[in-house]
Amino acid sequence: MYSKEELSAIIEDYIGRLPFPEEPDTLYEPIIYSLAGGGKRLRPLLALMACNIFSDDVKQALPCAAAIEVFHNFTLLHDDIMDNAAVRRGKPAVHRKWGANSAILSGDAMLIYSYSLLEQAAAELLPRMLRIFNDTSMKVCEGQQYDMDFESREKVSMEEYLTMISLKTAVLLAGATAIGALAGGASEADCKNLETFATQLGMAFQIQDDILDSYGTENTLGKKIGGDISEGKKTFLTTAAMEIADEDTRIRLAGLMHNKEMIADDKFARVLAIYERLGIREHAEKAVDEYTRQAIGALDALSVPAERTEPIRRLAMELLRREH
Repeated sequence: MYSKEELSAIIEDYIGRLPFPEEPDTLYEPIIYSLAGGGKRLRPLLALMACNIFSDDVKQALPCAAAIEVFHNFTLLHDDIMDNAAVRRGKPAVHRKWGANSAILSGDAMLIYSYSLLEQAAAELLPRMLRIFNDTSMKVCEGQQYDMDFESREKVSMEEYLTMISLKTAVLLAGATAIGALAGGASEADCKNLETFATQLGMAFQIQDDILDSYGTENTLGKKIGGDISEGKKTFLTTAAMEIADEDTRIRLAGLMHNKEMIADDKFARVLAIYERLGIREHAEKAVDEYTRQAIGALDALSVPAERTEPIRRLAMELLRREH
């Protein structure tokens, strides 16, 4: 069994050695720049950990894991254009450094490149992996569209919000885990249980991220807290508050969230006061606990000795125990 640190090093080395043509440099330099940006490498890490549950030969899953990471970074290039985000992982976003047209085209090339990596999988597994990859990719696009649609809507139901984050965040974690498990020789039942594990983990992770944006620290979050409130974004917290609050409070909260002129710190304090009065943080933390319980339950259902799941279990707990 490999440790998280060992698998992370294997992933970094593999991604760092991916061969890209030198010309045209304006197409490939943004790709290399994007992939060198680091990040958690959570998706390829889950793929390798899932493979390692069933096989000690994790290198067979490396091209698939890299395919998922390249695809993920492709989505970030396009997301940053849609969000007009200036910074990604502490560096200028690709569209700010090379322009929107180059970022779009480099993103397109990354999508194609991800398929060239995936096709290196064992021939007998490739059709199933392609089905998972294609289904996952389409759902990620659906999640992004829902996220954009919600920006212009005053009210989003909790059911709609949970559907959106399951598509935008959880589904790619689940796809990565299922593909890694397949590479390791997992049975259909074990692949399904691991897919369930990663889906529930992704839901818990996103809601935890929503909590940290309001109650975390800049050091923990990696950016200034209160950004979601400042931008008027729909989160688990705002969605829950709109469902729980009385009519007067809903009107006041909606007015605050749509107010682009208010000083950010004042807006943050007023929205947070509404959250406190409604017990929204506790409501969100209960949701994280429930999704975590379901994730661990799916992990416990695997047909392998418990010690084989320890690394991926520890990773899940680390992700969900980020400091408030």
